Amino acid sequence: MIVFDLECASGHRFEGWFHNSASFEEQTRRKLVSCPVCEDTRVRRVLSPVLTKTNRPEVASAPESIDYRRLAKEIVDYVNRNFEDVGTNFAKEALRMHYGVSERKNIKGSATWDEEKMLKEEQIEFFKLPLPRIEDDENN
Repeated sequence: MIVFDLECASGHRFEGWFHNSASFEEQTRRKLVSCPVCEDTRVRRVLSPVLTKTNRPEVASAPESIDYRRLAKEIVDYVNRNFEDVGTNFAKEALRMHYGVSERKNIKGSATWDEEKMLKEEQIEFFKLPLPRIEDDENN
């Protein structure tokens, strides 16, 4: 198996795994390779980063313990920085994006059990992430 870094005509980058280079060329010619973001089949190989002795990351030993409090804070911070909070309109906004009525973006919010069921029936992917309230370390 070989892994190629790929890019669609819209500029989305992703990986593809193939038996060999000829397999990639054949699948691309037959339009069997598509972008996981926009499903565009105009896909090309792009240069992959090359690891050398000077840029190879250090292999760290496994940590003796994981700071779960810090990890949870990093996750919450990431979601808060990168996802738009649509509140209780989560299901409505997910449907609007799915059907092309509004622009695709990262969203967060809440949905009822019935709304979640409907999103699954519409084959709209989402995941539930309980976000704990994490206070600043200075307040502890």
